[in-house]
Amino acid sequence: MDRRKFLVRATAALPISLGVKSLYQSTNLTQDVLNIKQFKDAALAHFSYAISAGSKLVLIDPGRDPQPYYDYADKNGLQITGVIETHPHADFISSHHEINKTKKATIYASKLTKASYPHQQFDQGDVIELGKDVKLKALQTPGHSPDSISILLEEKGRNIAVFTGDSLLFGDVGRPDLRSYSGEFATEKKNLAKQMYHTIHDQFAKLENDVKVYPAHGAGSLCGKAIRNVNESTIGYEKENNYAFGKMTEEAFVNILLGDQPVIPYYFPFDVENNKKGSAAYQPAIAAVPGEKANFTPSTNERIIDTRKAELFRKSHQTGAVNIPDGGKFETWLGSVQKPEQSFFLVASSKQELQDVIAKSAKIGYESIIKGAYVYDNNDGSKSDEFNITTFKADPGKYTIIDVRTQKESAGQPVFPGSINIPINELADQVEKLPKDKPFVIHCASGYRSAIGASIIKKQLPDKTVYDLSDSIQSFIK
Repeated sequence: MDRRKFLVRATAALPISLGVKSLYQSTNLTQDVLNIKQFKDAALAHFSYAISAGSKLVLIDPGRDPQPYYDYADKNGLQITGVIETHPHADFISSHHEINKTKKATIYASKLTKASYPHQQFDQGDVIELGKDVKLKALQTPGHSPDSISILLEEKGRNIAVFTGDSLLFGDVGRPDLRSYSGEFATEKKNLAKQMYHTIHDQFAKLENDVKVYPAHGAGSLCGKAIRNVNESTIGYEKENNYAFGKMTEEAFVNILLGDQPVIPYYFPFDVENNKKGSAAYQPAIAAVPGEKANFTPSTNERIIDTRKAELFRKSHQTGAVNIPDGGKFETWLGSVQKPEQSFFLVASSKQELQDVIAKSAKIGYESIIKGAYVYDNNDGSKSDEFNITTFKADPGKYTIIDVRTQKESAGQPVFPGSINIPINELADQVEKLPKDKPFVIHCASGYRSAIGASIIKKQLPDKTVYDLSDSIQSFIK
């Protein structure tokens, strides 16, 4: 048990960093004054909300770590009385179950969610009275998922804001293909796309133009395909600028919505199912991750995720490790490359960095599949094949070039004629099909995904030469 102690001590007070922004305060200076606070997790482009009136506070779509919400409530003398889940989220684990247990707050969710945690059904026409003049009303808004609801905030009979989950986004709507990926026949993507058409025109389009729009995700999230980079909007702006409100047939809308959707990371269906059940408390979960001694050597065939910077990985790493450098989107790339049914060992260059990546892994529920975590600082490990850009430029035809960007990126800005495009999330399953008569050169747009891709191919083809084009790609992009 001693090997775990540094993890337990360090993670006990390790919060997920969330930006907090004040969105609204009513001018009615009574004891029921209405406040809206927005919490932003930039890494997942996730927005959550705290709505308070008087001493009561209701949370909407909280992230995995409940502590920022507890701190906000305590600082302002508020009692968390409710948590609303607009739908079972695919890209992060919600803390609704933990908040219910810790604060005795009621969880509100649609009956269509079929949640197994204790909750109160909250569907079209249902109302939460937060204060004398403040009400939260449920709107049925399927399309992103069959169980999606939105929350209409009313003060003194006037609609103030609508919290749209992943139904209506900034300049976009939620993608309809996530549940079909998890095998739920009734939620096939075309049917959901049709439902979204009616959600837009029968629900959102009928709201007043000055109603503020607050979704669960912003630009950079894979829950939409072209989300505008802002923190708030209005129904009026979306009516004028969001393609979904345009005059078109249902069929035309469905075709537009289903076209060019982003990749679906492996962890999305995993998170949906976990959010339906309710996940373990955040701090105990990350504290339970086993710690190993520095430079621990897992047994043969164990999966190793090395989160150190790519340049450190190239100089020395454990044979067979996959390099997913810690960064702004680490959670997404971890869940795009690592399947949730496979356990793995997690590696970092220091104890602090190890603590950070464990916490990030927990945001998507992956702390549960970490078999062990340890620091690696050995300089005598395996070295990556050293890339020579001059030799490559002299005759690129002597190499098999793998472009690990998305199909949309590759088609829109091809870099090397004849390169093979395999998106990074599909690469591991396609390696055996690659031609093996030439050295490999892996590239993306910036060097981050190419580091992941080169390590994946080298893991599966250890006897082949694999080069990471890395930052050198900038000299080829016009």
